[in-house]
Amino acid sequence: MRDAARERFEALFGPEFGHGKAFDLARLRAALSTLGNPQNKLPPVIHVAGTNGKGSTIAFMRAIAEAAGLSLHAFTKPHLFSLNERFVVAGKTANDAALIDAAERIARIDSALTQFDAQVAAAFLLFAETPADLVLLETGMGGRDDSTNVIAAPAAAIITPIGLDHQDALGATLTEIAAHKAGILKPNAPVVIACQPPEAMAVLEARAEEIGAPLFRCGVEWDAFESKGRLVVQTETRALDLPLPALHGAHQIDNAGLACAAFLAPGPFNLADDAFADGVSRARWAARLQPLTRGSLSAPIRAMGGELWVDGGHNAHAAQALARALNDMKARRGGANVAIVGLRQRKDAAAFIAEIARGVDHIIAAPLAEAHIAPEDIAALARKHDVSAAIAPTLGAAMQSAAQFPAPRVLICGSLLIAAEALAAETA
Repeated sequence: MRDAARERFEALFGPEFGHGKAFDLARLRAALSTLGNPQNKLPPVIHVAGTNGKGSTIAFMRAIAEAAGLSLHAFTKPHLFSLNERFVVAGKTANDAALIDAAERIARIDSALTQFDAQVAAAFLLFAETPADLVLLETGMGGRDDSTNVIAAPAAAIITPIGLDHQDALGATLTEIAAHKAGILKPNAPVVIACQPPEAMAVLEARAEEIGAPLFRCGVEWDAFESKGRLVVQTETRALDLPLPALHGAHQIDNAGLACAAFLAPGPFNLADDAFADGVSRARWAARLQPLTRGSLSAPIRAMGGELWVDGGHNAHAAQALARALNDMKARRGGANVAIVGLRQRKDAAAFIAEIARGVDHIIAAPLAEAHIAPEDIAALARKHDVSAAIAPTLGAAMQSAAQFPAPRVLICGSLLIAAEALAAETA
């Protein structure tokens, strides 16, 4: 499938600049100034950083806001199939024409911007030129030096769970990584914080106190938990009794609670209980522990009485949540847990496999369409954790191997690349 907007951004600004980018926002600020500073002409912005759960949390917030009748813009990263997915303008995915026009306007000012800088500038242009009630803005990487952090006065900041990822750019420890994430905090803007490792929470609390950002912490100012098949979200002044999320996994209880807390924190929004209930139950986010139940890819597994799931999680923290979810499923329904794993070259394969191994009986390593860790290396890591492992030359071959297990529970995971391949094959 052709991705016209991505092709045009690449032609104008080169390949998307990810790891190794110089942490310098001066060039982007200068370009935005020439464009009339659209980032200063937006509706209230909720700025989201963290290691895992950002996309799911934004999906819940979007669903809640729309259930309340609010019109919203959203910028998220990465995408599954096309660049357009990153840009939601007044509730609708931006079309190629609008994105290409924005890219060309930006290139006429400075074609030496990184592609991600240009994407962020394009989002601000589109958002500033279309009325809405709210902007949901996800960081690309880190926070302090991220392209999205040219927002000077957000309505609130959200910090999802912090874990080890992008250590080459953000630092080797949770303390160093948390310092980058804490960079999105702004004076007088509430900061809504998910449950964190103690060393990460200490960094966030210190930064909030330093600049005067009111704290709204999980376990202190708010809490969320499952009780009797319901999601309960509590603050000191309000309690919500909600249906469980449609998204699967215990970690989605935490993400849904964080999304609710974002609208319960002091700020410009006062939403009715019904909006929270409708949003939590209706939120969808592709390739986040998503079951595949009706297509051609899952057919052989279903024929064996098994299940097929897909998740784009790619770091140790995500693998930990996936292993927990797989163990919960196995405790309820039995069956063998089989993971088909593909990992990008830059990822910490040892950490990912160490965690996913806690929830699987067998691992099948598969290649990706782009630079990836050799399946042989992934299989070797699995065997170090006493998990049987095999390699496959393609996703299709991996599926054939998985179908040899009786009534298997198969999880395709490790990268959004393999997740997208699976979703495309399921609907082919």
